[in-house]
Amino acid sequence: MTANTGAASARDRGTAGRTTAPGATDRDTDVVIAGAGPTGLVLALDLARRGVRALLLERTRGLFPGSRGKGLQPRTQEVLDDLGVLPGVLAAGTSYPRMLAWEGTERRGEWDMIERSEPTEQVPYANTLLIPQSRTQELLYARLTELGGALRFGAELTGLAQDEDGVAVELSGGETITAACLVGADGGRSTVRRALGIRMTGETVDPRPMLVADVRIAAGAVTDRDHWHVWRAPDGGVALCPLPGGDGLFQLAATFEDEAATVDTTPEGVRTLLTTRTPLSAEEITAVPWASDYRARAALADRYREGRVFLAGDAAHVHSPAGGQGLNTGVQDAYNLGWKLAQVLLHGAPAELLDSYEAERRPVAAEVLGLSTRLHRATADGAATQRGKDVQQLGLGYRDSALAVDTRPETPEDTVRAGDRAPDGPYGEGRLFDLFRGPHFTLLTVGATDAPPSLPPSVRTAALPPYAPYGPGVFLIRPDGYVGWAGTHADATLDTYLTAVGLTTAGRTRAEVTAA
Repeated sequence: MTANTGAASARDRGTAGRTTAPGATDRDTDVVIAGAGPTGLVLALDLARRGVRALLLERTRGLFPGSRGKGLQPRTQEVLDDLGVLPGVLAAGTSYPRMLAWEGTERRGEWDMIERSEPTEQVPYANTLLIPQSRTQELLYARLTELGGALRFGAELTGLAQDEDGVAVELSGGETITAACLVGADGGRSTVRRALGIRMTGETVDPRPMLVADVRIAAGAVTDRDHWHVWRAPDGGVALCPLPGGDGLFQLAATFEDEAATVDTTPEGVRTLLTTRTPLSAEEITAVPWASDYRARAALADRYREGRVFLAGDAAHVHSPAGGQGLNTGVQDAYNLGWKLAQVLLHGAPAELLDSYEAERRPVAAEVLGLSTRLHRATADGAATQRGKDVQQLGLGYRDSALAVDTRPETPEDTVRAGDRAPDGPYGEGRLFDLFRGPHFTLLTVGATDAPPSLPPSVRTAALPPYAPYGPGVFLIRPDGYVGWAGTHADATLDTYLTAVGLTTAGRTRAEVTAA
């Protein structure tokens, strides 16, 4: 594993693996993404629809096979709506079942772990969706393929070198791929992060080992598919959550009170654990397709960027699974970074725009890490802690960002501000989310305010009658669905903002991109 920031020009380090026609550019691609988990797939998909050439690398021979990150929060569902994936996700997912506590074969009580909400005009997806991570990734990959995106399996990144001209990515087979930027979305043991020498600062949330596995249970067993089943035993607890799909698959989560316990992740070991702690027989556990063990840890990368290389997802932050925050936070990382890379690489935005990625996303990760740690410890202490609106990620935003500019002299507390998520609402025969959907910016004028006389072609405009969630004014909605600029009317500060995000030109030629 190597990292070199002072090597010879990255575009002179070889042309093996070139994926574009000779002469199109001196680089093999615009962006290399390491890791085809949800974060890497979302970023590759977003870049593909923006016309940015991206190559997604996955060291294994296929997509991750397990259910691990099974909860998609409402904000993530909004992202998948924008990316054109949500219809398939909704069809494959389901709502979370109620918890059911057992003592042997005796039922001891039910409760909702997930607080349930009704959809509203502003929040069309109000509840956490249950869907195996493997299925989410399959749907993202299908959409990426539909858009012509490139994913190479069995391609392991072993080193990198970067300079002012670009990044050279070294693969295990000796191949070198050159790009303008590299994004490490390669998990908690990130090769990219280690190559850059970036530390993870954090703590052990719980020193006791845990097991997570997918198990197939025969029909007719004590575990119906309408509940999330829980047993407690002196040596640890067991929870079995039914997964959608109708094939008898459950996600098993098991705790071990003994910190020195050895966790057996073989099918035989998983069967033994279940037959010991639950009324299930070995014959009723028909398959164990996937299993893994871990100790809950919370850690945050000291920085998200080193030159032309960025970290995202678990490579930048590692969570306890409590509250279902890790996968969702990684998806939001990708959604934040994708449009900024496109604006810099293709549309003339200053390179400083990319500094806002860490400035916006790292504080969010720190906040979410605190939440998941608190939930884990409360649950470990025996509290039946309900997951409420704080896990939905709808309230997370960027009000303190340099990209949040609000020139209104005063704003009522219940109206949206620059840096906030732009809420949905009625628009014509459809919804505001229909208007926002796509890789463009949107300028909303709400009330009697006039739109500016001229705007770059990549800005979609719309006029709304008075609408309380926004209040009167002009609102520039970023491609990731957050309010970037807000004012009572369009003025010179809007022009300054448009320039800062690369919206003063229609786009650059490929030759100009190469020189960036």
